[in-house]
Amino acid sequence: MIRTGIVGFGFSAQTFHLPFLSVLPDFELVAVVSTQRDAVREALPSAGLYRSTEEMVRDAGLDLVVITTPNDTHYEFARQVLQADCHVLLEKPFASNLQQSEALLDLSIKQKLCLQIGHLERFNPVFEEFQKSLNDEPSGEDSKTSQAPQFIESIRIAPFPKRGTDVDVILDLMIHDIDLIQSLLKTIPESVEAHGVSILTPTTDIANARLRFANGCVVNLTASRVSDKAERKMRIFQKGAYHSLDFGTGQARRLRVDLSQTVTPEMLQPEVIQLDKGDALNSEIASFLDSVRSGEEPRVSAEDGLASMRIAWQIKEQLQQQQTGVQ
Repeated sequence: MIRTGIVGFGFSAQTFHLPFLSVLPDFELVAVVSTQRDAVREALPSAGLYRSTEEMVRDAGLDLVVITTPNDTHYEFARQVLQADCHVLLEKPFASNLQQSEALLDLSIKQKLCLQIGHLERFNPVFEEFQKSLNDEPSGEDSKTSQAPQFIESIRIAPFPKRGTDVDVILDLMIHDIDLIQSLLKTIPESVEAHGVSILTPTTDIANARLRFANGCVVNLTASRVSDKAERKMRIFQKGAYHSLDFGTGQARRLRVDLSQTVTPEMLQPEVIQLDKGDALNSEIASFLDSVRSGEEPRVSAEDGLASMRIAWQIKEQLQQQQTGVQ
């Protein structure tokens, strides 16, 4: 049995993690760190309830730990768990800053442990369908060039949240799309232009960023947590191809055109694929457990998490310069 602990027993842990973690085979949820003692006792009467992460990893004999606490606690809790020789599934964003993220990555490598960052959209069926369509393309250098995204547009807007406002909208929402972009392009942008405003919190609540990459790809990202609706969409343009991904509805639209022919309006009819919405969190946890069992690198590794944080920090630094008037 894989002995598992949870640090934090708030909304995310109770609503999303617990229902799946409680029914996994070869898996035993044995320890929780939380101040919500009554909620833990009601949901997990047989689990050990600890007052600190340090106490839990010292006494509970764990194999892995899921951390679902506010961002400013990620570094210290993850550090304690990794030093205790336990694998870690860490909610996004990685940590409070780049230095903390780098330190956790280095520690996970030193300890030879799995450290997976909770970028859920990697496991969304519409994104997996898009990746599958790339893999189905013919191989070869010419095809690689044609497959390379040339322009990507992403919009992620949501009503004001009950939680997550301890960080700005870059680390709260935009980080999801930053992770998807870096998983596709696998590099840091050469230049970043960003604009953002504070509406309801002391930090940025609405932001737009334009990223330019060495291969010529331009990415336009918009994120807002001041909206009356939720929308999570991405459009990806390649040579002779267009993909539209709706992460909320599970609908993918795909258009491919044979450029050896004269393009006509009649040819521009996209294929519509309606996918089951699935459960990205369950898929994420299952993938993480597979990595723990096999020793293979997690699908969203600590290296991936750090790459996304580096892009996020490029955006945040541009916003800081904008706000202070530095050119």
